Amino acid sequence: MNRLNSNVTLTQSDYLDILAQVFEALNLPKNNQAWLKLLEYLALMQKWNRVYNLTAIRDEKEMFVKHLLDSLCVAPYVSSKRLIDVGTGAGLPGIPLAIVFPERQIDLLDSNSKKTRFLIQAKAELGLSNVQVIQQRVEHYAPETLYEGVISRAFASLDDMLNWTRHLLTSNGSWWAMKAQKTQDEVAHLPEFAKMLQVFNLDVPGLSAQRTLIQIENHQES
Repeated sequence: MNRLNSNVTLTQSDYLDILAQVFEALNLPKNNQAWLKLLEYLALMQKWNRVYNLTAIRDEKEMFVKHLLDSLCVAPYVSSKRLIDVGTGAGLPGIPLAIVFPERQIDLLDSNSKKTRFLIQAKAELGLSNVQVIQQRVEHYAPETLYEGVISRAFASLDDMLNWTRHLLTSNGSWWAMKAQKTQDEVAHLPEFAKMLQVFNLDVPGLSAQRTLIQIENHQES
């Protein structure tokens, strides 16, 4: 893992080795096919980022850590089988989760047409049959079937996330909020319909900053 903090250029073999170590640390089953697909996704992001500005991060190693590994670190905790990633941007964390869990339905919602064009291409090239790309503002999206989980990575404040996406979620479904840190004020003032369940502290290899995953339940009937 020390290679992530060095100035050494990493090869595909290096990245595969690091992914193997990360999967083992997260108690995820060994999956060479998923690792190759994750690196293919990373390459796609880099290629499209030159034209579409999907992310402000340009460096490959930094993308690997701050996008791929950051997304993968929530995999052991997110239990929802039918999940929507709101404000997904370049597909984070939805695409890495869809690669790791091909048996789950993981939909991607974003209002930005350039980003959804990339997502449609990524879905096709990566063969992600368990993904649906939705280009809409979240408040206008009315799914035929509600989701068991809503996940978001730096999409909005916790209060806004809960209020803007509650109509997407089943009763007793879960919000999964990825945060740079546990914001005490946000957690202390949840809406009446939201019940705090768990806070997971995430250890992202190569990243010194604190990351947390907050699970909140939609505990009242809509």
